[in-house]
Amino acid sequence: MVKFFIDTNVLIYANDRRVPWKQEKAVQLISQLMKSGEGALSTQVLQEYANVALDKLGQKEEVVLRQIHLLERMEVVRQSSSMIRRAVEIKKTYQINFWDACIVSNAEFARCDVIYSEHLNTGQFYFGIRIENPFYTREE
Repeated sequence: MVKFFIDTNVLIYANDRRVPWKQEKAVQLISQLMKSGEGALSTQVLQEYANVALDKLGQKEEVVLRQIHLLERMEVVRQSSSMIRRAVEIKKTYQINFWDACIVSNAEFARCDVIYSEHLNTGQFYFGIRIENPFYTREE
């Protein structure tokens, strides 16, 4: 079974009506991964999502709490000190920012094959984990 890690930006687009086609794509992707049991995310992703949803998207607390409850149906990786140390190694090896390195570390811990992210480079591999931008189109 292939496992997919969801980065924060996918969750944000699923809740952001300003770009309807990205919202639709994000909702479809998350729904598919929840149904198939192939999705994973981390406490870091949930924290970042909650912060943006409350502060930038202006969502009500009840909505954010409901979304987090639904997302907990997927595998949720809880950040540990060993994963933070691994993120420091990943940051050094790939010269990416620390928070993106944490995402890679979390995905590695969850034994994911793919990270869905708009921030990391599509097609790039980080220790065998492929990056895919679910919003990439040839026109970009």
